[in-house]
Amino acid sequence: MGTVYEEITLKNAIDVGNAKRGYIKPEEVRAITVRAIVDTGAITLVINEGLRQQLGLEVEKTSEATLGNDTKAVCKLTEPVTVHWKDRSASCQALVASENGETLLGAIPLEGLDLVVNPVDQKLTGAHGDEVLYLLL
Repeated sequence: MGTVYEEITLKNAIDVGNAKRGYIKPEEVRAITVRAIVDTGAITLVINEGLRQQLGLEVEKTSEATLGNDTKAVCKLTEPVTVHWKDRSASCQALVASENGETLLGAIPLEGLDLVVNPVDQKLTGAHGDEVLYLLL
């Protein structure tokens, strides 16, 4: 299977909540649309430092991570970011792996969005059809 890219919109989840509560205007929500590599081998959303700063995401902690080349690095973990793809959205922390590397859409946001990679078309598709799966707890 080749490399799969998808356009996603990232929003500062704290801003989204503040806009819903009327603390800020909806147009003040910090957001950016990026072309991301769909990487089922990555655990979470991986962004670069420039995107973190543009979205105004605070660093919650640092953590050691194993990168794709099997090297270990201390990386920042951000407060929640909301990932939007078409009519779906999910929130997760982002791992900040470099100063200006590519964005990776990993397993946790893919699961939250209920998406899988269709190996024939090499595109994202709903894991359970066109409707998002909602679990009742």
